[in-house]
Amino acid sequence: MKAYQVVENGKPLEEKDIETPTPQGNEVLLKTVACGVCHSDVHIHDGYFDLGGGVQLPSPLPEGKPLTMGHEIFGEVVSVGEDVEGINEGERYIAYPWMGCGDCDLCNDDMTHYCMNNSNLGIHVGGGYGDHVLVPDKKYLFDAGDTPDSLAGSYACRGLTAYSALKKAGPYNKDNSLVIVSAGGLGLLALKIAKAAYGISPIVVDIDDEKLGMASQLGASATINSSEEGAAEKLFELTEGGARSIVDFVGAEASVNFGYNLLARGGSYVVVGLFGGQLTLPLPMQALFEKKLMGSYVGSLGDMQELMELVVAGKIDPVDVEMRNVSEANKTLEEMKEGKLLGLVALSHD
Repeated sequence: MKAYQVVENGKPLEEKDIETPTPQGNEVLLKTVACGVCHSDVHIHDGYFDLGGGVQLPSPLPEGKPLTMGHEIFGEVVSVGEDVEGINEGERYIAYPWMGCGDCDLCNDDMTHYCMNNSNLGIHVGGGYGDHVLVPDKKYLFDAGDTPDSLAGSYACRGLTAYSALKKAGPYNKDNSLVIVSAGGLGLLALKIAKAAYGISPIVVDIDDEKLGMASQLGASATINSSEEGAAEKLFELTEGGARSIVDFVGAEASVNFGYNLLARGGSYVVVGLFGGQLTLPLPMQALFEKKLMGSYVGSLGDMQELMELVVAGKIDPVDVEMRNVSEANKTLEEMKEGKLLGLVALSHD
């Protein structure tokens, strides 16, 4: 099989011919139809996350070996292990990539994505930048309904991440109950999910007017460019005295410092993005205002099931995805690092 691999962190991916795995037991082998390029791929490729103040959290290659990235996988079944039933060759599925050990308290409580002994597809084991992906169990496979091939895999990360974060920040009773920070691919997907799951049209914040224009077209009740003078006052006015819930898909020092100060008393701020930096808080004000600051990391199998029920039922309008050949993986990663991608991109092996 052909795979584009990280051989050294920060260096261009290399095209490799490697052995195609043979499924055993409960395993399912998928031929990759499309694989979304996620912003997390940038950090995995670089080999670190920026913690601010010059501090980095290393994310080295697993065991120092080349890694086939790509965790937003949509593929076609080409073979199954001897213990697999109910999955047939030729069927197409989204692969849930967040896999734990399967035998700890977290895994037994539907939190495999929190397990410390994980083997996530495209992060710890081979993913969708390869033309075949080995999935350890059929329970990780989800029907995509009528979702376009190019978008389907994104529901396993960006869609799931957005859905899980929105659940944590709720409830919502009107449009200005929710502020979404980011009008990029993930933020726009969250906007669509918020409309489908909660029946609201949230406020969207970004620093790019072109991206904010896209958010307006997709149904945002209002948009704010946080880099412009008077942005804080505008958000304060639109939220009638402070935001009840803010979900930040950027996770940058500037975005959190902007939004967190505009939370209403008792409000919730959910940090999803991994752009980097740090936040300094006056602790007495944290107690007096009862603000909630929490993180959100992808989502559980249960969250994935709920999300895909909405998707298959046609309740979430699909977003446009640019399909590129996997040979453009390096170009795509560079454009994402430079902030040049306006929407979602997926790679195909055709």
